[in-house]
Amino acid sequence: MIENNKRALYLIIFGVLLVGNVFFALNYFTTKAELQEIQSTTTKAVLNEKVVNFASMFIKQVLQADKEVDFETRLSLENAVRDLKDEQIMAEWQKFVGSKTEAEAQNSVKRLLGILIGKIQK
Repeated sequence: MIENNKRALYLIIFGVLLVGNVFFALNYFTTKAELQEIQSTTTKAVLNEKVVNFASMFIKQVLQADKEVDFETRLSLENAVRDLKDEQIMAEWQKFVGSKTEAEAQNSVKRLLGILIGKIQK
């Protein structure tokens, strides 16, 4: 009789521990999925901010410039492009910087701005 009571007690304890483990496992996986979604959203927001900052700087300091762009401005733009870590934007930037004619530069600017706008994620 005492052994049956011990066995029943052990089964109850085992059942409670099992239910607790299942509960915490489900809670862990739900929380992990939420965290991944938040991290993804944060990453997109940071990238969007960088793209918008570069586009704004490019428009103000290059397209709206009244004079030739100085070395400091070119350097800050180059650093901003590299900070984006995007091959497509970098390639188009290199085409813009390496443009031989004004028409080439204008076409490159159009493509660059199109790429920048396309990179802004929802």
